[in-house]
Amino acid sequence: MTMDYFLFLCTLLLPVVSTVEETLMDTKWATTELAWTAHPETGWEEVSGYDDAMNPIRTYQVCNVRELNQNNWLRSDFIPRKDVLRVYVEMKFTVRDCNSIPNIPGSCKETFNLFYYESDSDSATATSPFWMENPYVKVDTIAPDESFSMLETGRVNTKVRSFGPLSRAGFYLAFQDLGACMSLISVRVFYKKCSTTIANFAVFPETATGAEATSLVIAPGTCVPNALEVSVPLKLYCNGDGEWMVPVGACTCSSGFESAMKDTQCQACSPGTFKSKQGDSFCLPCPANSRASSGASSVCSCRNGYYRSDADSPDSPCTTVPSAPRSVISSVNETSLVLEWSDPRDLGGREDIFYNVICKKCLPERGMCSRCDDNVDISPRHLGLTQRRVAVRNLQAHTQYSFEIQAMNGVSNKSPYTPQFSAVNITTNQAAPSAVPIVHLMAATVSTMSLSWLPPEKPNGIILDYEIKYHEKDQGEAIAHTMTAQRSNARIEGLKARTPYVVQVRARTVAGYGRYSSPADFSTNFKNDDQKSWHDQLPLIVGSATAAFVFIIAVVVIAIVCLRKQRNGSESEYTEKLQQYITPGMKVYIDPFTYEDPNEAVREFAKEIDVSCVKIEEVIGAGNPPKLLSYRGKTASHLQAIPLEDFTPSGEFGEVCRGRLKLPGRREIIVAIKTLKVGYTDRQRRDFLSEASIMGQFDHPNIIRLEGVVTKSRPVMIVTEFMENGALDSFLRLNDGQFTVIQLVGMLRGIAAGMKYLSDMNYVHRDLAARNILVNSNLVCKVSDFGLSRFLEDDPSDPTYTSSLGGKIPIRWTAPEAIAYRKFTSASDVWSYGIVMWEVMSYGERPYWDMSNQDVINAVEQDYRLPPPMDCPTALHQLMLDCWVKERNLRPKFTQIVATLDKLIRNAASLKVVTNSTQSTGVSQPLLDRCVPDYTTFTTVGDWLDAIKMSRYRDNFVNAGFASFDLVAQMTAEDLLRIGVTLAGHQKKILGSIQDMRLQMNQTLPVQV
Repeated sequence: MTMDYFLFLCTLLLPVVSTVEETLMDTKWATTELAWTAHPETGWEEVSGYDDAMNPIRTYQVCNVRELNQNNWLRSDFIPRKDVLRVYVEMKFTVRDCNSIPNIPGSCKETFNLFYYESDSDSATATSPFWMENPYVKVDTIAPDESFSMLETGRVNTKVRSFGPLSRAGFYLAFQDLGACMSLISVRVFYKKCSTTIANFAVFPETATGAEATSLVIAPGTCVPNALEVSVPLKLYCNGDGEWMVPVGACTCSSGFESAMKDTQCQACSPGTFKSKQGDSFCLPCPANSRASSGASSVCSCRNGYYRSDADSPDSPCTTVPSAPRSVISSVNETSLVLEWSDPRDLGGREDIFYNVICKKCLPERGMCSRCDDNVDISPRHLGLTQRRVAVRNLQAHTQYSFEIQAMNGVSNKSPYTPQFSAVNITTNQAAPSAVPIVHLMAATVSTMSLSWLPPEKPNGIILDYEIKYHEKDQGEAIAHTMTAQRSNARIEGLKARTPYVVQVRARTVAGYGRYSSPADFSTNFKNDDQKSWHDQLPLIVGSATAAFVFIIAVVVIAIVCLRKQRNGSESEYTEKLQQYITPGMKVYIDPFTYEDPNEAVREFAKEIDVSCVKIEEVIGAGNPPKLLSYRGKTASHLQAIPLEDFTPSGEFGEVCRGRLKLPGRREIIVAIKTLKVGYTDRQRRDFLSEASIMGQFDHPNIIRLEGVVTKSRPVMIVTEFMENGALDSFLRLNDGQFTVIQLVGMLRGIAAGMKYLSDMNYVHRDLAARNILVNSNLVCKVSDFGLSRFLEDDPSDPTYTSSLGGKIPIRWTAPEAIAYRKFTSASDVWSYGIVMWEVMSYGERPYWDMSNQDVINAVEQDYRLPPPMDCPTALHQLMLDCWVKERNLRPKFTQIVATLDKLIRNAASLKVVTNSTQSTGVSQPLLDRCVPDYTTFTTVGDWLDAIKMSRYRDNFVNAGFASFDLVAQMTAEDLLRIGVTLAGHQKKILGSIQDMRLQMNQTLPVQV
């Protein structure tokens, strides 16, 4: 496939447009003598004639074929350039066949030469410039398609040639005859440009072609009226033939407007219709219970009494509030109550129904009711209920209560009226007292114990007396003894010396006994004169133990410091093993930078592809911003949570395109094409092609495959296989929670197999991370970005790659010895692979979260290791910990890692054992708190959702009534599904954080003494 044909196919991406040709000179329309300069005067001769339409024309003829050594020159007038970079010359001429001329010497020609000469002014004379090839620049030797003889009519040939780049104010054309019999009928000089066009709702201005036939001139675009950009930059490429190709960026009609005039205009929506979003969609009729009285509406307003919730889209119909709940049933049991009810008759047109239960305590003698105290327990909660049943406890006995059950939905907060409710009035019965708090030992002798306790927190009446139950600890409750006391203290007598007892106390009212206190263990003394209990010795015991503990810690610290000094001393003397110790017969990686001529490495390891075999279809990444490619496909809201330092600089050398490759004898395939930007230096070209020299040495299904390079034309390209799903980290974030454990382990197995192959070839990657793993449509993961660490060493702008020793290192993925001493080996790649495992199992979570690079270095040095991601199988986290062993020689080899993963895949049951996410990871509690957010540090539920990277559900929680941590702590999986959290991974993440919140709430409860 030729380049011209390739450029033609590219134009099919656009509406049909015509190439515009602007003429700089055309002798066809000359009405007077041209008076061009001829040298010598006996050569070219100006002659008047007529064309086929009998129009007068001026031509030049020459026919000195009988004379030897002809060198006849003809120069045109000065032709202004008009800032054109490349011009075309159309020549119409006739040439006589030399065989038809009798008795001529052998010097007869049937060709002539075309030259040009640039100048900043019209300064040429009859003798200057000299009549020779230098200073004139030869364009081409022109030969006719057909010549004529005396017996035939002259056949007119038409030839077009182009030349450039032009840089001066203008130029002259020159024609050299070396012994032909010919006539130059007309000469037209013109240039090409792409005409004004509209593509993707963007207007692109008229643009002149570039300096080379293969040049692509960028034309910036602007959106048509009432359209907005959806991707930038807006640009088209004008090729050398004056045709548009390869559109980049697009506009779409803004909200309230739809496409018209064959997608070249955006017209307003008519009254009664609307369009809510910018895009290619068309205007739609207003949803139910809404209207649009004017044109260009982006939303239809609701009719009176109807509303949309904040979570409803503008396409949703307007709805109203529900009616009151029906059939409220109450069941009273002393001071407890169960309420049940049925759904409202009218749900208001919505399915997101929920209920609030309002408790009021009534005083009949005053004729008023007020809100219940906080000690009244409504379970599972009193607001945001989805089930139609609650249990109420801790009510006061012989008290009248009123309960209102409100029906709510997603638009109840929009209505100015009080929610509709059903009410029920109840009166509680007499209840038994609550449990006695903790019992205290006041004194003990050989045979007695003196006890005291506080009254029950809720006596529910007058305390008549207390019952004390006690028994020997070794005998159990079967032979327990009881006694009563009128007050909150008692003395138990007749006990055995030196014997532990279990004691419990409960209170009694007219309603009966309450619950026993928690069992308390007390012991009698050894002898009568020992009036101090063993509790009195506790400070001495604790003090002694503390002193011993401090001594042990000091010894351990001194030992660690000495060991670390020895280790640092030996490490500083260590030098990395050279890679020449290779097993015989094994294919070995060869560093392309060891070649004296880097081009030789490219020729040896990378296949040269003819540019005509490559077809560019779409630009998918560019150098500005330099970190775009790894996260393509993500929305802006998703990207806000991803720090800029974690992106990969994919386009620092130029643009990255998707295209097609059709090699002779092979089917056409989709490929990725990296281009080298214009104006590159020799070093940039060497660094750019070195990645191809590295990649070309690898042949493995889990290593990105190099198709070849284009180095003999511009732009310089690297062509690789195309991976449809892009970078692994962004792919996992987009599909959070959507894969089974077996699928994730399969991805990890593929990465490990690719790294085993590289390790066997003695290649050290140095930048293994999920961002540098690409995923195809079959979820096959392939290692990519080879040699990237070389290119980054001179770029100080990216905080992902930092090192105090010079050069650039991806701190969060790099082994400690590589950070401290720049010792990169396959063992350091194994450490990085453990981080990749963690990224995969956490669905693209950022390693070490928001810790700074220095904090990461310090934490790892203190033996901190990342905890298991949520629902991570124990076996996988153990493999991660094996990869993170500080002594690199003790880390597993990639061969062992592949074998371990194969074993886990064959024995799927082993992947069902899940690690507790709160297990010890060898780190102090302050560092561990970074992965378990303390809910008490957040002001709102929204702040908490931000901290766990679930901010997208802020409105869902608020609209459903979950605006406090007390309500959130009671949420279930059903609640999450009801408010719109449908992704399984997101449900697990939120429920896990809620579980942590519950644990923290229990830990912060006040302790009664």
